[in-house]
Amino acid sequence: MSEIKHQAPARAVTTESRVAQRIAIGVALLFLALFLLLPLVTVFIEAFKRGFDIYLAAFAEPDAQAAIRLTLLVAAIAVPLNLVFGVAASWAIAKFKFPGKSFLITLIDLPFSVSPVVSGLIFVLLFGAQGYLGPFLREHNISIIFALPGIVIATMFVTFPFVARELIPLMQEQGNTDEEAALSLGASGFTVFRTVTLPNIRWGLLYGVLLCNARAMGEFGAVAVVSGHIRGVTNTMPLHIEILYNEYNISAAFAVASLLALLALVTLAAKSILEWRFAESFAGRGGH
Repeated sequence: MSEIKHQAPARAVTTESRVAQRIAIGVALLFLALFLLLPLVTVFIEAFKRGFDIYLAAFAEPDAQAAIRLTLLVAAIAVPLNLVFGVAASWAIAKFKFPGKSFLITLIDLPFSVSPVVSGLIFVLLFGAQGYLGPFLREHNISIIFALPGIVIATMFVTFPFVARELIPLMQEQGNTDEEAALSLGASGFTVFRTVTLPNIRWGLLYGVLLCNARAMGEFGAVAVVSGHIRGVTNTMPLHIEILYNEYNISAAFAVASLLALLALVTLAAKSILEWRFAESFAGRGGH
């Protein structure tokens, strides 16, 4: 007769009582309600407080339209460039061994530890009229500070860790086995990247791009320093909101802020979908 084995009952991960667990959950929910949901709801209430016509009128202003166009343009330039950098950096760090690898990882994390305002001041010291490269740029009639290039550079600096930081641990976890198998079968390096590496990292890549784009459109500190606050020219949406609020144009300020909040909500929804698809894809690979 085969011996019957009884499985021991699963042990709880935590030893806290139900009361303690409920208190912890309640505190977390209260914190989210006070510091996340309440401000978000307030933005939309204030935006529509004076009616839908006043709300739409805020976007009919030429300065508001210019700020929206500039915000989208900066994101359209900075995000693809950070995408290329993030893929290249994560590929190098995860797939190769080379001197200075740890230093490169440290540099990627640098924008997380440096204030955006400080980074903006650094670019002013480099590219400003009185900066190190100012005379050369002025001599060749090149404008960086108080112009689109400076805003793009500042935005790229504060956003470039997002793609790389999503891909590095993912590529390290996957290892080199699939790529080595494809190379042994005669595939070229580009073919291996396109047919093996890219499909394996697609959800992490999209997730990093999503976060990068959200930060690019909402960046304030670094852009405020290098933009010069020129209305209709170098003001992005966050800077335009600040000007409207300082001028006591509260309805218009909250209207433009509601657009940024709406973009944040869309980003959150897309983020949740990507997390679900990524978890599903990872589980599918583990099941084979």
